[in-house]
Amino acid sequence: MNGPHDLGGQMGFGPVIPEPEAEPEAVGAPFHAAWEGRALGLTLCAGALGHWSIDESRHARESLPPAVYHSSSYFEIWIRALEALLLRHALLSAAELASGDAAPSAAHPRKLAAAAVAATLARGGPSERPIDRPARFAPGDRVRARNMHPRGHTRLPRYVRGRVGTVEADHGGHVLPDTNAHGRGESPERLYTVVFDGAEVWGADAEPGLSISVDAWESYLEPA
Repeated sequence: MNGPHDLGGQMGFGPVIPEPEAEPEAVGAPFHAAWEGRALGLTLCAGALGHWSIDESRHARESLPPAVYHSSSYFEIWIRALEALLLRHALLSAAELASGDAAPSAAHPRKLAAAAVAATLARGGPSERPIDRPARFAPGDRVRARNMHPRGHTRLPRYVRGRVGTVEADHGGHVLPDTNAHGRGESPERLYTVVFDGAEVWGADAEPGLSISVDAWESYLEPA
């Protein structure tokens, strides 16, 4: 879907201003307030229960109404999406959410113990999967990003759709977010890095020398 997150090149939102990297041992790093760390912790612990994938979690954030998304901070977006996921999977009732007081329940069998947090974060969520289909494209091939506007989840940025770029790398098979976000299986596909010239995407107003690298699944691309 064309969600509020897909802002590449849109005007009126101001520049992206990177913040200085905080030292890991700094108090509160990398959060601006204590509640942000709690928001991250809640999201990770709820995800560890196994009721949804990282793709469904990401889609929940990107499906927030634009007025809500654009008026929320980074971790406010995370919390709003987590609320939607907990309600969708019946882990929390609307009444409990409204009152802020959840009824006691037995410990979940996949409860993330404090001692396991470091190892869980280090393990991450690898998306590599074996596939036995030959690659449709190879580094150096010219490809066009499909002009697609699906109602469901997709990782193809709107601003490169219909644009021509060059395959830079073949990363092998990876989980396809488009199906995995909706519980329709991992459906692994080959993933490529495609480089687009800035002028191809933004026209004559593009910054000279600008190029854009996009990781795109095979079904997102067609021969140019």
